[in-house]
Amino acid sequence: MKLKSILGTAALLATVFVTNVQAQNTGKSTKARAEYIEVEPNVRLHITDLGEGKTVVLIHGYPLSDASWEYQYHPLIKAGYRVIGITLRGFGQSDKPYGKYDYDQFASDIKTVLDKLDIKDATLAGHSMGGAIALHYVAKYNSAHVSKLALFSAAAPLHTKRSDYPYPLFKKEDITQWIELNNNDRPALLNAVGEKFVLSATSVSPGIGAWLGSIEMQSSAYAMEQALIALRDEDLRGDLPKIKIPTLILHAKQDKIVSYELAEQMHKAIAGSQLIPFEKSGHASFIEEKDKFNAEFIKFLKQ
Repeated sequence: MKLKSILGTAALLATVFVTNVQAQNTGKSTKARAEYIEVEPNVRLHITDLGEGKTVVLIHGYPLSDASWEYQYHPLIKAGYRVIGITLRGFGQSDKPYGKYDYDQFASDIKTVLDKLDIKDATLAGHSMGGAIALHYVAKYNSAHVSKLALFSAAAPLHTKRSDYPYPLFKKEDITQWIELNNNDRPALLNAVGEKFVLSATSVSPGIGAWLGSIEMQSSAYAMEQALIALRDEDLRGDLPKIKIPTLILHAKQDKIVSYELAEQMHKAIAGSQLIPFEKSGHASFIEEKDKFNAEFIKFLKQ
């Protein structure tokens, strides 16, 4: 009996050893990855963590979630990347606490996620408000965990006009009206944003439009209000000279939410950045022109 026990233990250890070696050789972990990361007590962020290889971190726009990157996840995995979509607090399936919803808070949350996952040498990418947050993260934390930056229709460095900065499409009063609409008829706000989100009524199918709407309605009304205040008031012009890593800017010339002129201003201010214009989409190039979008993004990742 003792011999059989010894042989059985040896066989078990051998199996474990072979399994670990196979996992190391394939680069795949045998453990399930976390779907929620706690960034502070009682605040967990939902993440999608897929694939193997160098890491790509995606930050969604307003008022979406990590689910909105569905048509980027598949191509990035197939191209050999690990892709992590982070849902900002207050949106999607992330927790929705009372408190701050400014760019400092969002950037801090991203830093905590990347710290806890021990991410190194990643590409950080963001769409719209998520692009502004990604830009602020790189400037605030001196590119911690990050070696490349990608800005997709980024609402940066300003989303509203100033007397010395005429490039944004909206005045402060316009966003204030959106805030009031959010607090009185949130579906009407989503409809107003949705009309400007795409190039035309036929740019995406009715199914895709309904899918995006279902993601938006998962957001907290309070988070949507506070994030609009951040979009209206934040000024990231001081962040631009702090960006020292390779940067890709993808932006549609006919974007009706974030002016293409903003992309040109960022391109001028971020040394060595690349600006790729899109001709057949609006604010949602990642869906409207997803094949070109994905190809240009992966090309940048491989550089």
